Amino acid sequence: MQRIFAIVERELRKFIRTPALLIMSLVLPLLQLVVLGNAFGGRVTHLEVAVVDEDGGPAARRIQSSLQSLESNGDMVRPVQYANEIEAVRDVRNGRVQAAIVIPPQFSRRLYAGDRPHVGVLLDNTDNFVSATISGLLNGVVQRAERDAPAPRTITAATVAPVELYPYIPYMQYMLPGVITLGMFMSVMMGGGISYLDDKQRGVHEGYLVTPITKVELVLGQIIAGSIKAAIGGIIIALSGCMIAGVHDPFAITRLIALILLVVATSVAFMSMMSCLVARMDNPMLPRALFGVMNTLLYFPSGAVYPTQALPAWLKPITWIDPFTYAVHALRVLLLKDASPLVLLPDLGFLALFSTLMFLGAVTLFRRTL
Repeated sequence: MQRIFAIVERELRKFIRTPALLIMSLVLPLLQLVVLGNAFGGRVTHLEVAVVDEDGGPAARRIQSSLQSLESNGDMVRPVQYANEIEAVRDVRNGRVQAAIVIPPQFSRRLYAGDRPHVGVLLDNTDNFVSATISGLLNGVVQRAERDAPAPRTITAATVAPVELYPYIPYMQYMLPGVITLGMFMSVMMGGGISYLDDKQRGVHEGYLVTPITKVELVLGQIIAGSIKAAIGGIIIALSGCMIAGVHDPFAITRLIALILLVVATSVAFMSMMSCLVARMDNPMLPRALFGVMNTLLYFPSGAVYPTQALPAWLKPITWIDPFTYAVHALRVLLLKDASPLVLLPDLGFLALFSTLMFLGAVTLFRRTL
């Protein structure tokens, strides 16, 4: 253990003496949380919609009134009056307005006669998110065109009464588990994989080879040192991110203990994986290319940004062996759902098994030769 701790002490001293590396591994994930959390999770507002009213009847006026209500309450839609459909279509194509709604002639008369007339809506579907939002809003607006009917004395149709288990979860909170996990992975990449190859290039490992240190001790020392770096960064990012995103009561003692245990288990899994991958590498350019591929291949399919249920069938098997998946799921359950720490046991079990397999792989691949 003394030989292992000597390796750990050297790695930690080297890491502390490079504060820029430490700051980057902490600041970049939090910056991603703030920027992407607000960019993706915000409600779409200020949508300009061209309105062409060729009817002028009472139903058309009700539609106009509904559009003005959306402008007054939340400024979601800003109706812009157009004289004809040609100008409205031209401005939708040019990007001056995001959509156009055309109320045809005789719309009110046909509506009240029960003919079920149509209102034309032109959408700029190059942005699916904006077009889907506008489509939903305009559908609600058109449905209010009919006269208010008296409520029936008895309701015979079945209805749905949704019950939300948790308060509103903003997208920033939804992204937080992925950001914490990504922060630990970045620490492992910079303080583990790249540092390992840098020492190899400078001949530090040659000094280890003339000592009684075994390859098991050397690999274990590297994994412990890298895990400590990643765990410290992960805990700082987790607590800072909880305060930025507004997570409820992140310092509760039970939750805090479970969070620390989960961060440590994830850090060990990531560092073991990194040690296994770089055990036979000599070219310092290879890990930089590999880390970019791994970041895409492991982070995005894990459910950190988008639910895994939406992935195609060929991509889902990656999520089954991806340590990101289990870390993100466990952090989301712990921080957002306030569930019992016992729910984390399957995720912790997978991370422990993954760490063991990667450690054995790193020891097997490591060569105690110059």
